[in-house]
Amino acid sequence: MIGYYAHHQGRGHLHRAECIAAHVRGPVTILSSLPRPPSWAGGWVSLPRDTADSPVDPTARGRLHWVPVHHRGHRERMGAIADWIGREVPALFVSDVSVEAATLARLMGIPVVVAAMRGDRRDEAHRLAYDLADALLAPWPQSLPEPHWPTPWHAKAVHTGGISRYDGRARPAGGGDRASRRDVVVMLGAGGADLADGQLQEAARATPGWSWTVLGGPHAEWTEDPWPVLCRATVVVTHAGQNAVAECAAARVPTVVIPQDRPYGEQHATARALRAGGLATVRDHWPPAHAWAALLAEAAARQDRWQHWSPGDGAARAGRMLTDLARRVPGGTACAPR
Repeated sequence: MIGYYAHHQGRGHLHRAECIAAHVRGPVTILSSLPRPPSWAGGWVSLPRDTADSPVDPTARGRLHWVPVHHRGHRERMGAIADWIGREVPALFVSDVSVEAATLARLMGIPVVVAAMRGDRRDEAHRLAYDLADALLAPWPQSLPEPHWPTPWHAKAVHTGGISRYDGRARPAGGGDRASRRDVVVMLGAGGADLADGQLQEAARATPGWSWTVLGGPHAEWTEDPWPVLCRATVVVTHAGQNAVAECAAARVPTVVIPQDRPYGEQHATARALRAGGLATVRDHWPPAHAWAALLAEAAARQDRWQHWSPGDGAARAGRMLTDLARRVPGGTACAPR
C-alpha cells in the first residue's frame, strides 16, 4: 500500500497523483481535501480543510509552513492522516506537497517521497522535508536542474520529465493544419491568475487576425478537459505551473509562458528553465497590448522541442520508482500486483 497526499490548491496535484498511481504495481490511497473525482477507483481519504483567516503562529517560528495553534481543522486533518497511517501501515508515503504531511509520515516510521518544486526551497521547512525524504520526485528533465539545490538533494532526485494526464493520448481527429490557423488559447487553470481586468481584451483587440479562447481563471469557466482545445491551438498562452507546462508539452503546441508570482519564486524558476532549454517563448510579465502581434508570430514559428521536457513517460517513470521503493523498504510489505 502507498499513501499519496494531494494538495488542494488548483487541480494539478490531484491530476498528477492519478497519473502516477496508474503505473504503480499495487494499491494506492489518495489523501486530499479535494472532492473525490469520478475517475478515481482506488482508496480515498477525505481530509478536513485547515484554512484560517487569523492563524496563530502558523509557521512554528519559521520551522514549518502551516501549523496554526489550536486550529481544529488542522488538528483533525493531521489526525486523519495519522489514523490512516496507523491503520494501513503503508510501505511508502508520497507528499505532493506538504512539509507537514511528509514530516508526520516520517515521524510515524514510514518512508517518504516528496514531490519536488522549483524555486528557492532552502528555507527551514523545505529543508526539513527534502532532507528527510527517501527520494525527491522531480517532474522536469535532469538536463535542466535546479541550480541552488545541495548535493544530497540532487543525489536522491528522480527526474521524470513533465507528467501530464494527456501523455500518450491521441490527438482529436479533424484538427487540420495548425499552421493554417491563427488560434490563441489562454489557459489560466484553477490555481489563480495575476491578470488585471482588461488585459486579455486589450491583447485580443491588438491582434485582430487572431481568434482568442480563454480557459479557466477569473475570466472564463473551468474546463475539465482542455485537451481538444489545446490540440487545435496555434499558440497557447499560459502560466508556468508544473501541470500547465506539462499539458502544453504533451500537446506539442507552441507556447507563450508568463510566470505568475508564487511563493519561493516557483514559476519564475520554471520559466528560466524553459527559456534556457529553448522550449517555450517566455516573458517575465504580461506584455503590453502592442507587443502581442509580434509575440504570437514568434511563438508560432518556434521549432517544437517539447520532447526534451516531456518525453511522454514521466508518470510511468514515477510509478516504477514508487513501486521499487515500496518493495525494498526494510521490514516493509511489498505492494501486491493488481
